[in-house]
Amino acid sequence: MSHEHTSDRDQHTEVGHDSHEHADHGGNAKYMMVFAALCVLTMGSFLTYFPFWRHHVPFQASRALMMAISCTKAMLVIMFFMHLIWEANWKWLFTIPATFMSIFLMFMLVPDIGWRINNGYARYSEGRWLYAANPPAVEASDVKAAEKELSHEGAH
Repeated sequence: MSHEHTSDRDQHTEVGHDSHEHADHGGNAKYMMVFAALCVLTMGSFLTYFPFWRHHVPFQASRALMMAISCTKAMLVIMFFMHLIWEANWKWLFTIPATFMSIFLMFMLVPDIGWRINNGYARYSEGRWLYAANPPAVEASDVKAAEKELSHEGAH
């Protein structure tokens, strides 16, 4: 009786980061393109600090652009440098729920933080103010120095 049957387990191949089972990652050119994109995006967020930008673009639009650039840069790093673009589809099992939980926490916590001040339409209840932490004490001389500095800036 012949035992010539072999299985995939009989062939010992090295499996790991250096094995050839991985998909072709595109070589160095793809990583250089991602690096160039990251440099351009960084320059875009840096340009929002110049006076020309501040005088012509509203503050909220500037912050929204910077957040979009930051998210795009994070996505590029995660996808290419952490090799998640070549991972199996199981990665979505972890990232989709984490994304929804992050968005949920943001929408639940931001209004709570915004209601800590008396801003005309939302404020702390009297009972909540009773147990809130006291604001830090500021010396009168520090207040006068800050007012003097602000008045000098307004004159220019």
